[in-house]
Amino acid sequence: MLGLMMAEPLRVATIIEHAAKWHATTEIVSRRPEGGIHRYTYAEANRRSKQLAQALLKLGVANGDRVGTLAWNTHRHFELYFGVAGIGAVCHTINPRLFPEQLVYIINHAEDRLLFFDLTFLPLVERLAPVCPTVEKWVLLAGPEHLPARSEMPGLCSYEDLLSAETTGYEWPSFDENTACSLCYTSGTTDQPKGVLYSHRSTVLHALGISLPDSLGCSALDVIMPVVPMFHVNAWGLPYAAPLAGAKLVLPGAGMDSASLYELMENEGVTFSAGVPTIWLALLQFMREGQRRFRTLRRTVVGGSSCPPALMKAFVDELSVTITHAWGMTETSPLGTAGRLKANQLELPASEKASVLAKQGRAVFGVDMKIVGDDGQELPHDGEAFGDLLVRGPWVVREYFRSPTPGELTADGWFRTGDVATIDPDGFMQITDRSKDVIKSGGEWISSIDLENLAVAHPAVAEAAVIGVPSAKWSERPLLLVVRRPGLDVSAEEMLAFFRGKVAKFWEPDAVEFVDALPHTATGKLLKTQLRKDFAGYSVA
Repeated sequence: MLGLMMAEPLRVATIIEHAAKWHATTEIVSRRPEGGIHRYTYAEANRRSKQLAQALLKLGVANGDRVGTLAWNTHRHFELYFGVAGIGAVCHTINPRLFPEQLVYIINHAEDRLLFFDLTFLPLVERLAPVCPTVEKWVLLAGPEHLPARSEMPGLCSYEDLLSAETTGYEWPSFDENTACSLCYTSGTTDQPKGVLYSHRSTVLHALGISLPDSLGCSALDVIMPVVPMFHVNAWGLPYAAPLAGAKLVLPGAGMDSASLYELMENEGVTFSAGVPTIWLALLQFMREGQRRFRTLRRTVVGGSSCPPALMKAFVDELSVTITHAWGMTETSPLGTAGRLKANQLELPASEKASVLAKQGRAVFGVDMKIVGDDGQELPHDGEAFGDLLVRGPWVVREYFRSPTPGELTADGWFRTGDVATIDPDGFMQITDRSKDVIKSGGEWISSIDLENLAVAHPAVAEAAVIGVPSAKWSERPLLLVVRRPGLDVSAEEMLAFFRGKVAKFWEPDAVEFVDALPHTATGKLLKTQLRKDFAGYSVA
């Protein structure tokens, strides 16, 4: 027997339609790449998204066609999220921080028919256009006055010209909720980037999941500023969750430096933000240097890579801002876990609470997870057993876009994340390493992430990385790589002494090397494949 409820499909356009109807006057504020602040409402955003939809249809964009974007967090990029998906096409957000060769591969692999780009990226797209034959039209996300005098790009036009020719009376069509709506490619640090194709259903469910109180807790009372770029896993779903909840949305454009972020946060009354640890480390230093404080910001979520406990403590103690530790991947839309305490943990001593909150958190409803050993058997949730982390759920990838081996990714119904983790009795998951980065010394596991978090707690350390290097006796031993803070000094001996008594003796790094900078992926994660190449042949006694 089936239920007798309406079968309204979950579609992305219903989110912006909801916001336009029930939160019509709530603002979207963005910093424009061409200069100045743009300000309008959800009702106006919905109307312009419908104008875009009509323009796309006139250009022959059909169901399933890919429409690429090379753009920052702006109101026009927001409109593309809804205008493209709203007609059944696929909004393909492209990370401009990738290598040019990867960008060419991604655009050609996706077979993007149109590509929309911010003024910032004009020099880049002029280099890409000759080697991206599937792109029929290049659209500058600005007014016609910003178009270059001469260009070789086919069909080059301005976004505002496209919209000005259309009316606002368009009605969003209805179609199967499993229709693809957006496409993101992984960073591709060890292989070519791989495409993750999200559906309308998965995207709406993910937006609902991240809005839950024990998740990111989005509310109509919030002013939300996603610092994570809209070209990186759909800005962690916040451009969908904010209009779903009716929250004011603040988009920082290309101004991702600390001074610009702080100015926008203060001027617009931002209460909640999200970004990777490097953003918040830089912002913390900026706040300290000017003895600044936040007027309205009260919480932020950190993901992308492990958040150092020292950073979490500094934000609470010095700035009265709570950091929620979260974990996810491009393949999980991205949110998988969020670090919110349970009722039975509220009375714990402060140090024990901090230890719990330093973990990646509990599974959000919709995501199931387990850890398994080398034999594939599930391991206990005792907080001690290390295992490969597997996940499944309605917003977890089934297979990569145009995969040469369909079905192989989740042959057993679970997605192997490539992370090594523990899960404690309260369900809190903690990433101890990437499976390819974990250090095995004398048959024992050593977590490079734990050692890195401890290293950055030293006042003279700006950033740290730990990799395994060959050891004749122990097979592998940890090597600590340190970037010093400007104007501060610390010796190798002092760094090694800093670990004593804080970790097991066999976990202590055997050597320290000081470097000017550490390599990162396009999404801000430490690029340990490059570090292993740089220190190939390095060994410890």
